[in-house]
Amino acid sequence: MTEFEKKVYNTVRKIKRGRVAAYSDIACFIGNPRSFRAVGNTLNKNHSKDIPCHRVLRKDGFVGGYNRGVKKKICLLVKEGVLIKNRRVNLKKYSWIKF
Repeated sequence: MTEFEKKVYNTVRKIKRGRVAAYSDIACFIGNPRSFRAVGNTLNKNHSKDIPCHRVLRKDGFVGGYNRGVKKKICLLVKEGVLIKNRRVNLKKYSWIKF
């Protein structure tokens, strides 16, 4: 595992139930603001349930891809109390981090 991947996974582990973050938020948090695509690729490779990848969304709140399927991602978020409307989450309401 690369140092970058460790940073991504450790940061995503900090996102609490019922909260979400954008790929770009994670990239900024780890000090690589332009690496949001690499964050997404890293999370797509993850298969550990200990890393809540389902809590990471696009910066517009759209619930996009997930290696266990989008329906599963939506189901997990809803179980955690996140309201999803038209496959979007209100990031102002549910965001884990404020910059």
